[in-house]
Amino acid sequence: MTILYEDNHIIAVNKTCNEIVQGDKTGDEPLAETVKKYLKEKYAKPGNVFCGVTHRLDRPVSGVVVFAKTGKALERFNEMLRNREIKKNYWAIVKNPPKEPEKRLEHYLVRNEKQNKSYAYEQPKGDAKKAILSYKTIAQSDNYTLLEIDLETGRHHQIRCQLAHIGSPIKGDLKYGFDRSNKDGGISLHARKIEFIHPISKKEVCIIAPVPENDNLWKAMESMVSK
Repeated sequence: MTILYEDNHIIAVNKTCNEIVQGDKTGDEPLAETVKKYLKEKYAKPGNVFCGVTHRLDRPVSGVVVFAKTGKALERFNEMLRNREIKKNYWAIVKNPPKEPEKRLEHYLVRNEKQNKSYAYEQPKGDAKKAILSYKTIAQSDNYTLLEIDLETGRHHQIRCQLAHIGSPIKGDLKYGFDRSNKDGGISLHARKIEFIHPISKKEVCIIAPVPENDNLWKAMESMVSK
């Protein structure tokens, strides 16, 4: 487990594409439990340790996840999320570059629970939820394009669904139309950065998650951005 940030109230870790944030039917140990064990050991805490899940990432996605170490921090973080006061920034590698290098996308997403998949529509439809994101191209290689994405809403599989809808499915994302899986079973979507006003201290916090280090394509793309 790689810790990106920690203070008395919150802790942020860099999730790998194989980890789950919360428990599910697989029975695999969730990150929340791993963080609890770390806190219990580090601070020699007796009894139960508090670790509140503030937000989630899909299992095949990597990047920054923030947990609350206190009930007060969790409550305030949840409120900030509801008020859209937390800025989340993602990187995605796609094979087919979008027609426009930079754009704000607005769609209406319908979630299919049985398939665990969302579908995007141009117009409102039934119980569809409005989904908004902005993307821009920040690097390009011979075969792949790196997009930087700012989320305005947080819908089920939103980035995956919206990018697939415009013809640019994320590398490795079989569920949304990419032709083959990644070796590690993940998809090339990374929660790169999260910015917010600290729920307790009120200071500005910006946490950046390094890209997966065992992935040469990610490393190559990152080096193009920093040039």
